[in-house]
Amino acid sequence: MAKVKKRKKNNIKYSKGIILISLFLFVLMILRVAQLALSPEVDGVNLKDLASRRTTARETLTAERGSIYTADGDALAQNVSSYKIIAYLDPKRTTNKKKPQHVVNKEETASKLAPILGMKKEEILKYLNKENVYQTEFGSKGKGLSELTKTKIEELELPGIDFIESYKRYYPKGDFASYTVGYAKDEIDEETGEETITGEMGIEKYYDKILKGKDGYVEYQKDLKGYRIADTPERRQEASQGKDVYLTIDSQIQFFVEQALNNSDINYDWEWFNITIMDAKTGALLATATTPSFDPNVRDITNYLDPTVSSPYEPGSTMKTFTYMAAMENGVYNGSETYKSGVYTTTDGTEIGDWDRNGWGTITFDKGYAMSSNVGVINLINRHLNSSMLREYYKKLGFGRKTGITLPNEEAGKLDFKYETEIYNAGFGQGITTTPIQNVKAMTALTNDGILLEPYVVKKIVDPDTKEVILKNKSTEIERVASTETVQKMIQLMDDCVNGYGNTGSGFRIPSGELIGKTGTAQIAAENGGGYLTGKEDIISSFAGIYPKSDPKLIIYASVKRPSGGSQKPLSNAIKEIVNNASKYYGNDDTKTPEIEISEYKVPSFLNKNIESVKTSLKASGINYKIIGSGTKVIKQYPEKNDKITNKDTVYLITNDSKLKIPNVVGLSSKVANNLLKQLGVKVKLEGVGYVTSQSISENTEITPGLEITLKLSPKFTG
Repeated sequence: MAKVKKRKKNNIKYSKGIILISLFLFVLMILRVAQLALSPEVDGVNLKDLASRRTTARETLTAERGSIYTADGDALAQNVSSYKIIAYLDPKRTTNKKKPQHVVNKEETASKLAPILGMKKEEILKYLNKENVYQTEFGSKGKGLSELTKTKIEELELPGIDFIESYKRYYPKGDFASYTVGYAKDEIDEETGEETITGEMGIEKYYDKILKGKDGYVEYQKDLKGYRIADTPERRQEASQGKDVYLTIDSQIQFFVEQALNNSDINYDWEWFNITIMDAKTGALLATATTPSFDPNVRDITNYLDPTVSSPYEPGSTMKTFTYMAAMENGVYNGSETYKSGVYTTTDGTEIGDWDRNGWGTITFDKGYAMSSNVGVINLINRHLNSSMLREYYKKLGFGRKTGITLPNEEAGKLDFKYETEIYNAGFGQGITTTPIQNVKAMTALTNDGILLEPYVVKKIVDPDTKEVILKNKSTEIERVASTETVQKMIQLMDDCVNGYGNTGSGFRIPSGELIGKTGTAQIAAENGGGYLTGKEDIISSFAGIYPKSDPKLIIYASVKRPSGGSQKPLSNAIKEIVNNASKYYGNDDTKTPEIEISEYKVPSFLNKNIESVKTSLKASGINYKIIGSGTKVIKQYPEKNDKITNKDTVYLITNDSKLKIPNVVGLSSKVANNLLKQLGVKVKLEGVGYVTSQSISENTEITPGLEITLKLSPKFTG
């Protein structure tokens, strides 16, 4: 019995051990389950993310990039469908052998695809012979396929071949306004493999986020083989499509500019040539082009900076317009004040000369502007202005700071001048730098009665789905920078510069006389900082103009670097071609060649000559004339000896009559009327600028000693 009891005791101990071990293991299991349930990570692995990756698929719904249009709706940048070819290799994809959904015959497939994709059969077979993959692609040559290529492949009816549609950026007008439009680059995300289009230049870059829109996504459940599980819920966020951007660019004006540049390229050589045209009344950029240019579709770019906004340079004598305006606005300008032209010597002995260092003798400041006299500007600054006055007025016009136009990489230029020679140089556009966009902005003051306008290049932004206008730009006034009197006087000076014969802008004259402006020639600074280059072609030739002067529509700024022979011809021919085309576009006839061809005439001296012989001579030359008095000999004349006129102008002959009478000067320019009446010994008082609209003393009134006449003037005569 004792033995039996002992064995029973041992069994009880053994059973307790099993129970304790089992209980311990159970507790461990409970703890592990609790750990798995409560802890976000186990052994450094995020279980939630792991489960999500194994069961949830997420696909990006790519937003379609918006288009870029001209103001009149011509597409400049848009998306076109692009395709990537793929091949399904997994036989399990086929459920009906009569309609295979995977590549069945790899040799045949490779042979037929090779010539279309421009690949060797062996290359394609490398992709098709991949093992343990569901599908395959065909490298770079299998991407970016056009609709035509896709159709050719589909016509082969190859089992297992499919396409993934995406978009690529296309520029239907090639290099048309390309620096303004810029370009967008197709890129592939290395991590996700998703294709994106990113703006890298021009409007494409500045408005990249607006054009790009916002991608959406769709999430769904998939099985271990990657197939979507039917009848399972999905989460979807639709893509927000990119918005369309409409520029202020007028496709016709832009075409005229591009065409003129192309024609100039045929006939002349230069380093670069830029033409920018702005709406004179609104500040909207109507056209801008630079050559050499580039095609955004192939991106054959040598210069990645838009010269209109990003490449400041010394503007030269077009700045004289703003120097003269500074003097007028400071109340110190007298156009009849004289100075000796030719060469000016500064206090440190530096000689600064006119473009003709012989000069034109003693001339007025008005004449100095027409002849683009550097010495005239120096005398104007030296007598009436100073560094601070000049700099502040330049800044008021917008020079030395960015205009804020919505184009990338805009530069401010610089207004660094301090010492005597630097100040004088700045007055005629050397030693300072500006951009074309700054110049056309400053010119808006002359076409809006002294009010400076904000330049802009985007007309509106539109949602392509709803057609809602998200943004609409309009003309914005900045401030008054010039009085009406200053504007009228400058218009008169610019008119004389172009339409007065023998002046520096005469090469830009058109038959109607409606184009006015100021020329400029800037020396190119030496790269080593040692002054300026002296070669005949080492210049930047420029022109800043307004058309038509009677009712301004266009502000034109053009510049060309290193024109062949240092000639103005590339500029003048291009500008006149543009204006001629723009005239027809706006429905004007003012550039039509007149019936009588304009010719230049150098006036000889008629003094003391018999009036009848003078009349015969002028008739033979086709020159208009008017005789004042009933005498038999000429005692005074206007224009004077050696003045240059055209056969459309009039020569006034004053005879030896003792009782001269007041002529009718209504309709004459202030310059002609003033000079003629002074020749007759009449004191003249001018009110306003431009053309005579009325005179205080009537025609045929006898001239007596001390007689004074008041002439009322207007910028344009419509009598």
